[in-house]
Amino acid sequence: MATDNLADKIPDFNSSAGPQGGGPVDVTAIASIRRAKGLKEILSVLALAVVVVTLLEFILIWSHTEAYVFPKPTSIIRSLFTDFPTLYLKPLRQTVQTFFLGLIIGSTVGLSLAVLVTLKPGLDIFISPYIIILVTTPMVALIPFLMLKFGFGMTPRVIAISLATGPMVMINSATGFRRTNAELIALGKSYGATEFQLFRKIRFPFALPMIIVGFMVGSIFGLLTAVGAEMVGGGMGLGNRLIYFSSLVQMSQFGAVLVIVATFGVGIYSFFTFVNRKWASWDV
Repeated sequence: MATDNLADKIPDFNSSAGPQGGGPVDVTAIASIRRAKGLKEILSVLALAVVVVTLLEFILIWSHTEAYVFPKPTSIIRSLFTDFPTLYLKPLRQTVQTFFLGLIIGSTVGLSLAVLVTLKPGLDIFISPYIIILVTTPMVALIPFLMLKFGFGMTPRVIAISLATGPMVMINSATGFRRTNAELIALGKSYGATEFQLFRKIRFPFALPMIIVGFMVGSIFGLLTAVGAEMVGGGMGLGNRLIYFSSLVQMSQFGAVLVIVATFGVGIYSFFTFVNRKWASWDV
């Protein structure tokens, strides 16, 4: 019976695996969406957005929907432009700071564990159950426990973000490392290459597309965890502002915060898509 390994136990994000080779979630198709080519396509996308926003505005006016039920897009846009320095800038900075601290810690640990389980396959049986638990457990639920231990500062939120991002980086990186062409590995060993040289020259370059996808998915998980943790555990970030504005029924400001969070998420996706095309486009 074949030895179980981490790549067989956890979701598989390899785009080349085909319909039957992937796990329950396959995000590489999203990561490989082609770029808009030319000014005409970009303008078409922007025009469609304007049409959708305008249509929503007229539907809300026609249906006499009150602002406290669903704010009009124009009021959200107005709030973004007029209140951004006073209402949204400081919370955005807080969320960004917490998010990046958690991302750096989580991704570093996740990538290190991916290297470790690749070099020492026997560790899978000890590590993989905990990775699966972390992937399937919403880290926001741990915030109350972390607050009891570490207080009401930034630390509980950073830990939660790290626990949300690290497993996704590890899963994708470990899968990429293990799917490196075995013939190339054998060829490198035949020339006397060390394990470090094999990683630097063969495993890492071939696994780079998967690593980038892992960072992208981990970052999105981390952003959701950051906002959720601020809603549950306080702080002055965007999640806290969502609770604050909803409690005051200031739905225009509430919608503006949602737009900022969504823009942040799109920025994460766009950044890693750019990185993927810049340094790993040969696998797209």
